[in-house]
Amino acid sequence: MQFEEEIIINAWPDVVFAKYANVVEWHLWDTDVKSASLCGAFEVGSEGELEPANGPKARFKLVEVGHDKSFISETKLPLCVMRFEHVLEQAGESTKVIHRVNFSGPMTFLWGRLIGSQIRKGLPNALRGLKVLCEAGNHE
Repeated sequence: MQFEEEIIINAWPDVVFAKYANVVEWHLWDTDVKSASLCGAFEVGSEGELEPANGPKARFKLVEVGHDKSFISETKLPLCVMRFEHVLEQAGESTKVIHRVNFSGPMTFLWGRLIGSQIRKGLPNALRGLKVLCEAGNHE
């Protein structure tokens, strides 16, 4: 099961990536995040914890980090892996931002129903929040 959303942000990729790397402030642009933290630097292998606005805390691990280009985090659920992909593509003086969520494993159907629909609904709001935050920084 996979779904994705995208948006154009009028800011350079490094501006957007800086918002990603500041994990403790994810809640500023994603209303589905109550709190988030990361142990260590924003790099492959670092692990963190995210508390959604509605639901229990979940551990995640950064499995890919391409500075100013992308990052991928994974959360292990019982018999399922939830993978969040964040991709930045420069488009002139703007950035095309793609957020993709993928569930895989034997219990994909169950986890997709339990939490996937809520995540899918929240993706457009998170992208709009990220856009507002990044573009506000361009005018300060």
